[in-house]
Amino acid sequence: MTAATPTPVQPNPLGGESYRLTLPNTANAPRIARDFLSSLLGVSRHPGLVDDARLCVTELVTNAHCHTRTPLIRVHVAVNRKRVTVAVTDDGGPVNGAFGALGAPTAGPEEEHGRGLALVESLALAWGTGSGGPRYPGRTVVWFTLGRPELTT
Repeated sequence: MTAATPTPVQPNPLGGESYRLTLPNTANAPRIARDFLSSLLGVSRHPGLVDDARLCVTELVTNAHCHTRTPLIRVHVAVNRKRVTVAVTDDGGPVNGAFGALGAPTAGPEEEHGRGLALVESLALAWGTGSGGPRYPGRTVVWFTLGRPELTT
């Protein structure tokens, strides 16, 4: 049985609302994260971002599931009037080095895998990677921001 646990969060520094979801690293995690984000955006005046957000969060959670040994996958969503930022965090080291070497998307035209981050890059206003810092060594954070460009300046 897969269970999603809501986690209390600090207030969003940009205004708006913040939500967190902690998932066990199972094959169902991408679907649960996708449905969670769809529900949030459907009620937060961002219904036009639902499809892109679903695609991007699916890619990031799938990467964490397939390419790390993390026991938990964390999804943090910050929603304000202008934009939506989603961060996916894992605790585990890379399997076969795949997730730990995140950088610019570089899949070749004949490759079957490796296009997920290029897709996120093409849909997002911004995206990036980071670490958990000294407080959470070993954590990897991958994030993206969506919004209408005319509203984000």
